[in-house]
Amino acid sequence: MPRQIFQLKISLAGVRPPVWRRVLVPGGYTLDRLHRVVQHAMGWRDCHLHSFEIEGRQYGEPDPDGELALHDELDVRLDAVVGKGSRFHYTYDFGDWWEHDLVVEDAFTADPDERYPTCSGGERACPPEDAGGPAGWQALLAALADPGHPEHARTRDWVGDRFDPDAFDARRAGTLLRRLC
Repeated sequence: MPRQIFQLKISLAGVRPPVWRRVLVPGGYTLDRLHRVVQHAMGWRDCHLHSFEIEGRQYGEPDPDGELALHDELDVRLDAVVGKGSRFHYTYDFGDWWEHDLVVEDAFTADPDERYPTCSGGERACPPEDAGGPAGWQALLAALADPGHPEHARTRDWVGDRFDPDAFDARRAGTLLRRLC
């Protein structure tokens, strides 16, 4: 039976200019595997907790202390909870609270000559881990853009000389996805 592929657009909520990725993932992936896809496509390093919200239900890694009422993401396939046109949310890092809007833009039969998952597009670099959420990201961008800003040198040292907030390489992201997911 041919595999179904979902084309997802993942957008980081609450940030301007927009940061987004378009990925192609097998519909049979569990939400745990989709979590890894989001991590690698966006450029996160999976250092923090996360959850999905789909039609009012929360999914993630079960909390052994029972403080978070999450359904186990290992038990749920993507194609069992969403379809073409579905919208859902992914939150990463409950301290910085990075919300992602996900839209299933399309669903189609897998190309037998293509390897999945892959990244087919996107814009801008992902904020670095522990940047302070959307407000911290905006402050970081302001400091980087203005050499006269009092935090410019410290911010540049923190993110490194090679960090370019406008850069994104979909081909590199696709290679990482196929290698790591």
